Amino acid sequence: MEVPEINRLSRLTAILTQLQTRRLVTAPELAAKYGVSVRTIYRDIRSLERSGVPISTEEGKGYALMEHYRLPPIAFTEEEANALVLAEQLVLKTSDASFIAAYAEAVGKIKAVLRHDTKDKANLLHQRTTFDRNLQKPRSSNNLSALQDALTNYRPVRISYTNESGTPSERVIEPFALLSTENWLLIAWCRLRQGFRYFRLDRIGELTVLSDTFTPHGMTLQQFFDRYHPGED
Repeated sequence: MEVPEINRLSRLTAILTQLQTRRLVTAPELAAKYGVSVRTIYRDIRSLERSGVPISTEEGKGYALMEHYRLPPIAFTEEEANALVLAEQLVLKTSDASFIAAYAEAVGKIKAVLRHDTKDKANLLHQRTTFDRNLQKPRSSNNLSALQDALTNYRPVRISYTNESGTPSERVIEPFALLSTENWLLIAWCRLRQGFRYFRLDRIGELTVLSDTFTPHGMTLQQFFDRYHPGED
């Protein structure tokens, strides 16, 4: 087999992984990623379709795989997918570029087997979680998994909270993002204060994820930082 054919086979495999990893991909994105023309991507998509891959085209949006088409046999729960996102954030803060590249490739393959709804939630959590480089300092929390679930499913949380001055209170909050600096911090809309607040996870006592849902706060984490400067409650 000639080298161009090897390259094309490799690209077709990579495009299939992209389709399995992301909800929607566009021809220009794929062309830029793999250094080929958009016309070449069109031909690649047709080749995948002819080979039996069920690709749907959303006009003006991009390409997507049919929901039923997933790589067997692995299936992840939401909690496992959330833990994967957190581990990915940790690895990205290491200094070994080769390890980061290998792990990113492995994570891409794992994400490819997630259901669309679980994949969307994992991607949302990835966008709403930040880690600093201080990886040696212990961070104490028993509520991280429950808060990840509440964040990605837009469920309010009832907490008992003790602030820096030692004053206890009961709150209902809407989780927005998780930050790890010197401690784990949750950014959430506080219904009591009617505003965004930072909550240290090690100061949360009892925690209950409620069954109703809240309207998502329609902004990215960067947009939040640009717009708000909340203090710790």
